[in-house]
Amino acid sequence: MKIAISGKGGVGKTTLAGVIARILAQRGKKVLAIDADPDANLASALGFPTEMVKELSPLASMTPLVEERTGTKKGTIGAMFKLNPRVDDIPDEFGVSFQGVKLLLLGCIPQGGGGCFCPENVLLKSLIRHLFVRRDEVVIVDMEAGLEHLGRGSTEYVDALIVVVEPGLRSIGTTKQIRTLATDLGVKNVLIVGNKITTEEDRKIIEEHLSDFEIIGYLSFNPKILQADRQGVSAYDIDDRVKTEVAEIIERIGA
Repeated sequence: MKIAISGKGGVGKTTLAGVIARILAQRGKKVLAIDADPDANLASALGFPTEMVKELSPLASMTPLVEERTGTKKGTIGAMFKLNPRVDDIPDEFGVSFQGVKLLLLGCIPQGGGGCFCPENVLLKSLIRHLFVRRDEVVIVDMEAGLEHLGRGSTEYVDALIVVVEPGLRSIGTTKQIRTLATDLGVKNVLIVGNKITTEEDRKIIEEHLSDFEIIGYLSFNPKILQADRQGVSAYDIDDRVKTEVAEIIERIGA
């Protein structure tokens, strides 16, 4: 199962990604979690200890690795370099594991005029394609709203793109933009999870404005999730309600 999770900043997509990963790992699945969001908060959402997080470096910032694998200088645009760099060893070489989840931090793809064709871009997109096509574990990617790390060579292998949305027009507008981007990339299965739900009216707002989307579940507004964020721990470890709600979402996507 290959799952990408996206949404407007602050909607709770990283929390969802972290709890999905922990639940599947607890069930005995091999889980590879990929942090492809510039904010890079997935480690804490998974409950990784601080000392382990310090071992992680974004792949895009690893200059020797980028230059060795692509055959050109990092930051170069328009130069000749390998279009299919070796990436198969990267998850095991540069990932760290905790509670049955292996975590890899991608870092940012440089923004150089409408789609940077540069060594970092090639390496990261080649890695994502490899993870979706070749790896046999569950792969969960916490993505930014722009879907920058997805390329056409990988999107056909995405089993589900889950977009997390709050009951507000800005979040709903971002959700529609994400689906447009996903459709352009060839992603076929775009699903919605509503978050920070306090009343039935919150559900109705999402359902009315996103009536042509498939909604697979809701997460309640939950002070314990805020507490987990403040403490830098996983919501999975401090609250049973979020585990129950996320488990229902997992069942609906068949993971």
